[in-house]
Amino acid sequence: MGPAAEMALYTSILDEGLLVEGLTLEDWGRVRELVGRYRDLPLGGTDASVVALGERYGVDRVATLDHRHFRVVRPMHTAALTLLP
Repeated sequence: MGPAAEMALYTSILDEGLLVEGLTLEDWGRVRELVGRYRDLPLGGTDASVVALGERYGVDRVATLDHRHFRVVRPMHTAALTLLP
């Protein structure tokens, strides 16, 4: 989407319009589990952390341009993720 969109993201974070959530030790354990389970995909730590946070908060919708990974991963709290856009 380019540098302008990236800069807008950072501005939203700095203006406290978006919260950047940190991972707990439990989240990191789940990230490791997911990366291992989906190693043939391969699923990286960034996408696995999105799934782990979604599980922690009960969120089943993910805004992403990377539908390939998120269509395959099965979170614990829902049958599948709803991908946006």
